[in-house]
Amino acid sequence: MDVRVTSDAAAFEQTVFPFLQRDPVLHTLIMSNVHQRAAGAGAVVDEPSYFASVHDGADVVGAAMRTPGRMVYLGALRPEYAEAVADAYLDVLTDQIGVAGDRPAAQRFADRWCERRGGTATESKATRLHKLGTLTPLSADGSPRLMKDDEVELVADWVKDGFPEELGADRLDWAREHLRDGRLWMWEAGGEPVSMVSYHHPVFGVCRVGPVYTPPEHRRRGYAGALTSHVSAEILAQGNQACLYTDLANPTSNKIYHQAGYRQVADFVDVEFTA
Repeated sequence: MDVRVTSDAAAFEQTVFPFLQRDPVLHTLIMSNVHQRAAGAGAVVDEPSYFASVHDGADVVGAAMRTPGRMVYLGALRPEYAEAVADAYLDVLTDQIGVAGDRPAAQRFADRWCERRGGTATESKATRLHKLGTLTPLSADGSPRLMKDDEVELVADWVKDGFPEELGADRLDWAREHLRDGRLWMWEAGGEPVSMVSYHHPVFGVCRVGPVYTPPEHRRRGYAGALTSHVSAEILAQGNQACLYTDLANPTSNKIYHQAGYRQVADFVDVEFTA
């Protein structure tokens, strides 16, 4: 078994996608990120990405990635490969903020990292990946519609407020891209937008829903759930599967998505490193 690291997203896609596409929902995060970079989309940054493939002879048996400013992402990597992947990243990264993925694999990666670099590792977040089964439409006052041309700044502000660690200075470009592609929906009530839901381009027939955001003053009225179920129906109508991630610390959202027909696929954790 050996681990190979590359910054060539297109070459990595060609190498690992035959393995990952066996379960494109489980591997949605790696597949969508790599596919976007292989296609030349996204922001141009000075720091390279590092993609790791795990090989057992001629077979690919695992994959991981580290994109600029992010933790190493292991996804559903099997725990027995975690130390070898950590060693590979230790050879190319001078520093690292943490690791995310399946809990046993993330913990073994973190233990190896701290053993060689020092510091401590602390689990900071737990998320759950869900796949849509049978859709149950949810309702709320108001109705869904696509984002409008004059809402680019509003959407960028909502992303900044709800996901401050995401996208950096590229929020306006992100909003414009979603407007152009028709991948961001608003829920409108009383003549104003009160919630938003976007989704990712399909990769091997899977669309990941998110981000989902409702301003604080409009929460607890069912807008996000109703809009998510509408967007999910749009994804199904396009012939794709729908999936999404939730924060396990937010039982309300987990309950709502379950009501809409989403079911658990896997749980993951974020583990942060401190000196």
